[in-house]
Amino acid sequence: MIKGTTKLLGVIGHPIEHSLSPLMHNAALSHLGLDYVYLPFPVKSGDLKVAISGFEAVGVMGFNITIPHKQTILPLLSEVSPLAIAVGAVNTVYRTKKGWAGTNTDVQGFLAPLRSPSLQTSIDDWSQKIAVILGSGGAARAIVAGCAELGCAQIHIVGRDRAKLAAFEQSWRNSPLPVNLFTHTWDNLGKLISQADLLVNATPIGMYPQGENSPVDVNLLDQISAGAIAYDLIYTPNPTEFLKQAQERGAIAIDGLEMLVQQGAAALEIWLQKPVPIDVMRHTLQQHLSNQTNTISLN
Repeated sequence: MIKGTTKLLGVIGHPIEHSLSPLMHNAALSHLGLDYVYLPFPVKSGDLKVAISGFEAVGVMGFNITIPHKQTILPLLSEVSPLAIAVGAVNTVYRTKKGWAGTNTDVQGFLAPLRSPSLQTSIDDWSQKIAVILGSGGAARAIVAGCAELGCAQIHIVGRDRAKLAAFEQSWRNSPLPVNLFTHTWDNLGKLISQADLLVNATPIGMYPQGENSPVDVNLLDQISAGAIAYDLIYTPNPTEFLKQAQERGAIAIDGLEMLVQQGAAALEIWLQKPVPIDVMRHTLQQHLSNQTNTISLN
């Protein structure tokens, strides 16, 4: 029940109507019996500054950030964590006495499935492994940081815009993270896939409602090694076309659901300053996606 005492949390982005964050956060808050609600806020790029001021005025306790604000919010914050500075992107904002502070829980969320005992491969030493990341936006930056934390020997970024790729590479030159980074245009993708131990889709290609699309041509995906890990940050549809095709070729598939759950749980712990029920958050999303799939199949 929402009351005058109910504390506000939320997520900002544009578009935002597809976000499943409210489902899992509100399930956790209800489970904990807390007088909080988590809301989706559609905020266009040009409205970010006024939205942040509005949040302060109405007493919002904290919020997540998704496309297109993960980088543009940085100058609007009074404090940014060292990890978020290294990544160059913020996905979680919380209140302090000095004002809004930002950090990045996407890195933690990305790494969780790769470190899970349930993963069908055991990679204890990443020092000889090669990561290939599709995309060069804010999400890709968190993946680079995660791969650096794993200790990957090489990290390859694939994009379509040479100027953006050059800027992306330059931005990591003085990073405190151990990043051995290379950038490539899309025409080099086939050769890179054959070398990849970890292939990550950090683009929105294949996201609902264009779930029939894949960022990788099926012929190029034939180059993937059996036992390589294909990781898609997209969580709906589940699985994506990219993951289905990779799995058919012997790759180990990881979808974006667990990353979503883990980054969200980390953010909620920052806001509440207490442990949160990760299993409840995961189950809520799994149930929702299952119901969604059943509805689509019936129609």
